[in-house]
Amino acid sequence: MNTVNPKTLLGLARNFMESRIFLTGAEMDLFTLLAPAPLSVREIAEKKQADPRGLAVLLDALAAMDLLVKEAGKYQCPASVSRFLSRDAPESVLPMVHHMAGLWTHWSRLTNVVQGLDVQTEPLSSSRDEHDLRAFIGAMHVVAKSLAPQVVAAIRPGPCRALLDVGGALGTYTMAFLEAVPDMKATLFDRPDVIELTRKQLGDAGVLGRVTLAPGDFYADELPGGHDLALLSAIIHQNGPDQNVELFSKVFRALIPGGRIVIRDHIMAADRTRPKDGAIFAVNMLMVTPAGGTYTYDQVREALTKAGFVRVRLLQAGEHMDGLVEAFKP
Repeated sequence: MNTVNPKTLLGLARNFMESRIFLTGAEMDLFTLLAPAPLSVREIAEKKQADPRGLAVLLDALAAMDLLVKEAGKYQCPASVSRFLSRDAPESVLPMVHHMAGLWTHWSRLTNVVQGLDVQTEPLSSSRDEHDLRAFIGAMHVVAKSLAPQVVAAIRPGPCRALLDVGGALGTYTMAFLEAVPDMKATLFDRPDVIELTRKQLGDAGVLGRVTLAPGDFYADELPGGHDLALLSAIIHQNGPDQNVELFSKVFRALIPGGRIVIRDHIMAADRTRPKDGAIFAVNMLMVTPAGGTYTYDQVREALTKAGFVRVRLLQAGEHMDGLVEAFKP
């Protein structure tokens, strides 16, 4: 356990300050603006219709945080930063940062929610327009593509040849499975607006011929059948317990006898304090979903058993939403 003292406590209390400075820089799209060439405060203020005094203070703080470089009174975003924060960069995570900025308002209600004075009634993602959806899913792909091969290796798909990727977004995990198992084919199920983005991504990757794209809503629709492996990646945390049993039951019906389900998510220890990322993420689900949360292995096992699965096993506990639970259809 880390030593707790006034210095560490006060540091924890002011952690939000650097986060807010960074989020404001992202919301103003300063990292895109300042990627090509250095600009003065006056030039930036004119382009962003900003207050020069407030802007200068913000820019100096961003420079102090090594997110900008200040030389001769001008500011520029270095390439090492702009590759991830410039709007049009292939590896940009800016949409994910914008998502975090959107959470700021939700999280400011935490005290009231915990005291029972306020409740979350509408998922955060419901208000995204097409452009925001495209950018957010693209950022998720950037974040996930380095993790996916490790997850697939831990799953050891072995003899499986027919994958069902439920809520598979741009197909990050589908592509990792197809690379690991050359004889595998896949069905990717997601909302119709997402599927059209997926079609281009898989086409560009040269694997579209091995994938069936199935548009639908897993809350309302049945899942395509005939699969020997199903992946639920980063889905169960947005659901309440009963919703997960219902979803697991749909996956059960979509698998052939002997088929396998694998769940990737935060899998919490019995006391729900580990992993730390999962405990904090549970607070996020409290703030942005009506019933979502993170679940212990025993909770996941119980839900899978209710849906008819057997031989439930924890493949790995994980620290950063890379916990894995598997089970089989008799």
